[in-house]
Amino acid sequence: MLDNIQKTAAYIKNRIGDFVPEIGIILGTGLGGLVKEIEIEKQMMYSNIPDFPISTLEFHSGKLIFGRLAGKNVVAMQGRLHYYEGYSMQQITFPVRVMKMLGIQTLFVSNASGSLNPDFKKGELMVIEDHINLQLDNPLIGNNDSDLGPRFPDMSEPYKKDLIEKGLKIAADNNIACHKGVYVSVSGPNLETRAEYRFLRIIGGDAVGMSTVPEVIVANHMGLPVFAISVLTDEGFPETLKPVSVEEILAVATEAEPKLTLILKELIATL
Repeated sequence: MLDNIQKTAAYIKNRIGDFVPEIGIILGTGLGGLVKEIEIEKQMMYSNIPDFPISTLEFHSGKLIFGRLAGKNVVAMQGRLHYYEGYSMQQITFPVRVMKMLGIQTLFVSNASGSLNPDFKKGELMVIEDHINLQLDNPLIGNNDSDLGPRFPDMSEPYKKDLIEKGLKIAADNNIACHKGVYVSVSGPNLETRAEYRFLRIIGGDAVGMSTVPEVIVANHMGLPVFAISVLTDEGFPETLKPVSVEEILAVATEAEPKLTLILKELIATL
C-alpha cells in the first residue's frame, strides 16, 4: 500500500508544484459549500488521479481541491467514499493517507447524520467528541506498515480536545446551536429501524451515520489530529419516527451548511 500512496502523492505533487497543504478537509453529504470559500489554486477529478477511488454518489462531486482558506493552505475532498459503495476500508481511507503524504498536519471532517438524542434537533450541529464503530470492517486489518503507523494505535483521544472546545466556543459566539456528542458509524446504506435507533441510543450514541470513523481511525494511525462535525439532518427517535428521504436529508444539510462553514473557517484560522 505504501508504494501506491507514494505514487499517487508524487502524481499530485507534480501538478500542484510548490503548494504544500497544511490542512485536509473531508466534506460530507450536502456540505460542499465550503469550497466556495476556498481561493482555489488547483483542482483534480478523482477519476484522473492514479489509484484514487471514485465516488459513485450523484450528489458527491468527486473532486480534490487545493487552495487558501482562512489564511491556510488546504486540500479539500469534495465528495467522500463509503463502505456501502462497495469499496474496501483501505480504499475509503486511501485519500487520507495521500493527504498526509502531501503534508497536512490536521484533518477536518464533516458529515450528515441522524440524531439519536432527543435534545439534539434536526438542523442543529454536533461536534464529535468520541465514536462507536459498528461498521463491518476496519481499515487497519491486514499487514501493518510501520512507516504509516503502529500496529496497535491508541484511540484514547480520536478527536482533538482543544479543537473541540474551540469549535464549540465559535458556535456559541455566533449563536449557532451546536452540541457535543458520540457518533455511531454503521455500514448502511439503509437507514435504521426503530429497534436499531433504540439500541444505538442505549449504547451511548448521540448521532448515527455511515462514514467518518474509518478516516478517523487512519488519521490517528498516522498521527493526525482530527476535528469532526455533523449536521443533524433527521431524527431517529423511535417513539416519533417518520419516513425520511435522501432529498429531505440533502435539503436540511444544505440549509445548515453555512453554519458549519463558519465554524470550520474560524477554527482553521486559529491554527
